[in-house]
Order: sequence, then structure tokens, then C-alpha cells
Amino acid sequence: MSWSRRSAILAVLALAGCGFSPVYGPGGTGTRLFGQVRAADPRTPDDFSFAGRIAERLGPDAGGRFLLDYRLRIAVVPQAITPDEVTTRYALNGTADFTLTEATTGREVTRGQVSSFTSYSTTGTTIATMAAEQDAHERLARMLADQVVTRLLAVAPDAVP
Repeated sequence: MSWSRRSAILAVLALAGCGFSPVYGPGGTGTRLFGQVRAADPRTPDDFSFAGRIAERLGPDAGGRFLLDYRLRIAVVPQAITPDEVTTRYALNGTADFTLTEATTGREVTRGQVSSFTSYSTTGTTIATMAAEQDAHERLARMLADQVVTRLLAVAPDAVP
């Protein structure tokens, strides 16, 4: 048996010994949250991308047992400026504050903040620049949603009955 295979087996045994269980396994947090999280109604195009990604990852809110309230903040920052003072690249820095509560009791299950960034170029035509900006906004909102889902899935299993 090779050393790397032996290390992998020991790592799996160590995780099993500490109570590790797969998120999407039987009784895992992912299974208990799937179809149970209703994101707040979107108000902006960024919110639409964010809420849409939440639904993709956690399923449609059939039961809506939990409510996910969120607030996106996205700042546009010039990154590359030519000697003629023309900006050729912008960064989008974003954060998402979120709170997951039980719909019936209003009990807060978890809250947090995630952040990420992306960028886009402005060196093409006006239409290409507008498309690049729109794509960057959508990518950022989806990245933030993925981070929120990861945080929700990491909630202690006993916190999500």
C-alpha cells in the first residue's frame, strides 16, 4: 500500500471518529435545508442573480420553513488607469450580509457576512463594456450566494432540526 493511500485512509478514519458526516448524506444539513429556504424578494438585478443562485443550490422553496434575508453591497473601483486618465479595468467588490430565521417562530438560526470580488475590462466597444459589466455583476452575486450557501450548510446539524 502506498504512503498517500495510507494517509488518505487514516484521514477518512480520523474524520469518521470526530463525528464527521456528509452535508448531503442522510440527515445532513444539506438534505434538511433543500427546498426549505425562501430568499427575500429581489429588488435589484444583483438581488435577482443572488436569489436565483440560492434557489439553484438549495432548491425551490416548496416549504419555505426558513427565511433568508440578505443585503448586497457592491462597490465599483477603478483598477487600471492609463496615463491619459482613461480607466480600462474596474473591480467590483461585494459583500452580502445574511440572516436565516425560522419562518414560524422568527428564531434566528444563523447570520453572517461574506465577501468577494471580480473585475471587468472596458477596452472594447461600448456594447462589449456594458455586457462585461453586467456579466461581472452577475458573477459577483452568484459567488456571494455560493458563499452564503456554504455557510448555511456548515451550520451545526443540531441548529437545523
